[in-house]
Amino acid sequence: MKKRISVCYLLSVICYLLLSCSRTEPRITFGFIELVYYQTNTKPQEFFSFFIIPEDDDGIENLEELFLYHDREQLCWQLKSNDWIRHIQAGKTWIGSRSIAVGGGETLPRGQYRAVLVNKGGEKSERNFSFDAPEEPRFPFPTLVVGEGSYTVNSSYPANRLVIYDKEGNYLSTVALASLKGSVNIFNDIEGAFSASLWAEDPQYFTSAFTDAVALR
Repeated sequence: MKKRISVCYLLSVICYLLLSCSRTEPRITFGFIELVYYQTNTKPQEFFSFFIIPEDDDGIENLEELFLYHDREQLCWQLKSNDWIRHIQAGKTWIGSRSIAVGGGETLPRGQYRAVLVNKGGEKSERNFSFDAPEEPRFPFPTLVVGEGSYTVNSSYPANRLVIYDKEGNYLSTVALASLKGSVNIFNDIEGAFSASLWAEDPQYFTSAFTDAVALR
């Protein structure tokens, strides 16, 4: 009788553990792919900024890997949980990367991409994304010049912002520019402001250009 009770007890414990550790798929509720041209010594290099809003019943910490595939070109990028960038905006957690690229500085393929999100239990879900930006930049690469107490931006992009850093290169703030020329004194309210990069954006085609940082003083 005792042996039978012990077996029943063991089975009930196993059932409880199985139920309490239920395997549920993670979800990709939203995401985007944006093309960013980065300044180099020769020609601008293409990178993708790829981010998603994930959900998992066991919490974001239960997520382990995020893959981005371009099946036609047989390309795959893998992001592990300790590699991806994580930030919170408007109460939503985003995960992803700003450095998706093809080796050798080649152009990233356009068309359909497939994202696959995997949690620690091995459960996964996927979602398709399309990116069809022009093969060639619509605008010349912009420039930012600072000197004699003023800044000058040469940009044909519809939206332009300055990304401000401290002396160690840490991010401080992003300032939307109402004018492409002005005094650097507008940055006096940003404590520790030392240098800035220009972030020029074409929202219609999810395309941006990002310059090297230049000193503000």
